[in-house]
Amino acid sequence: MDAPSRRTILTAAGLATLSGCAKYGEPSGSPAPAPANAVLGKTTDIPVGGGLIFAPQRIVVTQPTKGTFKAFSSICTHQSCPVASVANGTINCDCHGSKYAIATGAVVAGPAPRPLPPEQITISGDSITLT
Repeated sequence: MDAPSRRTILTAAGLATLSGCAKYGEPSGSPAPAPANAVLGKTTDIPVGGGLIFAPQRIVVTQPTKGTFKAFSSICTHQSCPVASVANGTINCDCHGSKYAIATGAVVAGPAPRPLPPEQITISGDSITLT
């Protein structure tokens, strides 16, 4: 039996390496849907004119004006990077600079091609619950 050539070994190693790679910015695996009726936090945790990212649930909750709460997916629509911050009235993705409006999830700075998808929340007392 002949030993494999150096080219065969390098080709096999390269294919094995490539098969384990994900596209840059893609979350590993499929996003697990956040469980319904999961309490995310308290309304007092969400600053007026800002928001808070709930990374495990892949949700960002904002309070554009006092007492108004909105929720969106925290996964950027450009290349599926998780958004990194909420500041100065926008939800911000650090991967390529996309910014979204905290009130609507609309793109205010690209390269994101679409708004952040809305998520359903319920406010009961001071609790924010994913519905």
